[in-house]
Amino acid sequence: MSRVICFDIETTGFEYLRGDRCIEIGAVELIDGKLTDNTFHEYINPEGKIIPPETYMVHKISNAFLEDKPKMSVIAPKFMEFIGDSPVVAHNGFDFDFPFMNHELEMLKMAPIPHEQQMDSIVIARNRVYGPKSYSLDALAKWFGVPLTARANAHGALIDAEILAKVYLELENTAPAREMSEIIAEQHDAMLNHPKIGANFPIRHFPASADEIAHHDSFMAEINK
Repeated sequence: MSRVICFDIETTGFEYLRGDRCIEIGAVELIDGKLTDNTFHEYINPEGKIIPPETYMVHKISNAFLEDKPKMSVIAPKFMEFIGDSPVVAHNGFDFDFPFMNHELEMLKMAPIPHEQQMDSIVIARNRVYGPKSYSLDALAKWFGVPLTARANAHGALIDAEILAKVYLELENTAPAREMSEIIAEQHDAMLNHPKIGANFPIRHFPASADEIAHHDSFMAEINK
């Protein structure tokens, strides 16, 4: 039996290292390439973190709505139990969902989602689909004919997880240009060096060539006349 979990989160903002929190988790289960009725969905109290208006307009989740919802300390163990040791897919997950969720787990002194379980559907799409002007979840859903009517009014973690699962299944039926293990290894290396993860981000230097310097000196000489 092949089991895969597709998940999505909604948050108070993008900067978890500056205090943004996860406020919704949605996850769906795929067994042998088919969606099951086994899902995970929870709203989470952000523990005092204010949801700014521009973020509220995306997911329509307010602080007032979350006041009586459980804290992450209650939800995180349930979520980790739900995913178990199955592969976990998120869209743009290496840059956002996985580091954000693992930061929440780290604050609770819990083990992170292991790198070997992580899969990013945007990485898979860039390797398998040639043609879309964008690799956003919306763009890929439209490319594959996956309906987006469920999220006509606002984003929602469970809705997006279901859309993601349908897109992922389409991607799985598209022949890869390279081995996914190679692509995912590259992305994991990039993620570990991402400044949001806290690692030292490399400084790149682009020295001018001798011809470029000579051209610049000639140009400045003309200006100085």
